[in-house]
Amino acid sequence: METDIKVWTEKINELNKGKEKKYYILTMGCQLNENDSEKIAGMLKEAGYVKTERIEEADIIIFNTCCVRENAEERLFGKLGEVKKYKEEKGTIIAIGGCMMQEKHITQKLKESYKFVDIVFGTHTLENFPKDLYYALKENKKIEDILDIDGVVYEGVPVYREDKIKASITIMNGCNNFCTYCIVPYVRGRERSRNPQDIINEAEDLAKQGYKEITLLGQNVNSYLVYQKQKGEDVNFKVLVNGKEKQVNSFATLLKALDEIEGIERIRFVSPHPKDFTDDVIDAIKDSKHVCKLIHLPLQSGSTKVLKEMNRKYTKEDYLNLAKKIKEKIPEVTFSTDIIVGFPGETEQDFEDTLDVVKKVNFEQVFMFIYSRRVGTVADKMENQIPENIKHKRFNRLKELVEKQIEVQNKEYVGKYVDVLVEGESKNNKDILTGRTESNKVVNFEGSRDLIGKVIKLKIVSEHMWYLKGIYDKM
Repeated sequence: METDIKVWTEKINELNKGKEKKYYILTMGCQLNENDSEKIAGMLKEAGYVKTERIEEADIIIFNTCCVRENAEERLFGKLGEVKKYKEEKGTIIAIGGCMMQEKHITQKLKESYKFVDIVFGTHTLENFPKDLYYALKENKKIEDILDIDGVVYEGVPVYREDKIKASITIMNGCNNFCTYCIVPYVRGRERSRNPQDIINEAEDLAKQGYKEITLLGQNVNSYLVYQKQKGEDVNFKVLVNGKEKQVNSFATLLKALDEIEGIERIRFVSPHPKDFTDDVIDAIKDSKHVCKLIHLPLQSGSTKVLKEMNRKYTKEDYLNLAKKIKEKIPEVTFSTDIIVGFPGETEQDFEDTLDVVKKVNFEQVFMFIYSRRVGTVADKMENQIPENIKHKRFNRLKELVEKQIEVQNKEYVGKYVDVLVEGESKNNKDILTGRTESNKVVNFEGSRDLIGKVIKLKIVSEHMWYLKGIYDKM
């Protein structure tokens, strides 16, 4: 596939010879979407395009879409209304990709109401983008490149990352869980795990480039290689890490292999599923030098009844017992989570169960979402939808609890020395540097620019709701 991409990027280079061409990408969605956008950017750079932050300057505008939230559709169609003038004025190529393009009612709406769009590509055809762009440019064709069946995992797609310290690595695509609120299995397909050696190679290459932190991505990372094993495939891979042979046959053994790569200081992963959080994964985290002890453990709801309706395959007690087990094995562990408020049929008692779990686990971070209906999901057809005003009231109560917990947690950092990976200048103040703790707390401090990219010890001197303030005293 790498060869095919090169063929088409060279054709585009020849087509645009002597012209400076610019691209603009707007990413809507999760870290997987961000990772896909880095691949789109990589292919465009190979094709001779340079990035612009000014959408009006772009010769090609790409919207990389998400379909998890309802307002994503509104945002896309609003943006298309804005860029239509660029198409009319200067012939700008308009391309739309990502999860939303796997939804037939969306692509049909594009055909009927947004005929100026040049390229529509789905989640299974990302590697075809240079070819699609070439034909859009050369023959002025309208391209729709979407597969309804599961794609395959292609290697060798060029990647352009703006961040030079932290990088994400997709280890698998798709999902087999079919949570009733989620559209992802329908648009990303079944689980397909990458070959572990390709993952190791990518991580080692990032380490050589000076990257210090990697985040492993997948809809359900801790079921890595599980589906292949269920299908009877041989998943006992022999891989080379730092020139030494290791065996990888599970997510736990992948973590162990990645932990040995020289130069990578931190390893994170999202998102695991509580039902698949096995003891060997817990042990791999406990015994590792570099896997962060902040574990993202999506809850979604604290009610056993609602969890069953969501098809999550665990109970409130299962979740609390898992968190307890992890804490017993890894005393320094902290947790982050996802919670959906207002799922169909959620009663006041159900919501109180969610608040109860939040109180007991004491999450370091909580990503809160108001339930959003998605066409094509089981939950969308449920009759007992919760009124919007009740959803918002519950959301605000959850937010208030979480912020109180964060305030208490932040106070516990004051006076302590913590390891911080320095990421760069603060976006709000160029005279201040910013970084993150292993538990993903933002820390701002004064220091010299040569600290960027290093893990240093900072003394926390004050706490604020969304960041900590530290000092660097070279202890």
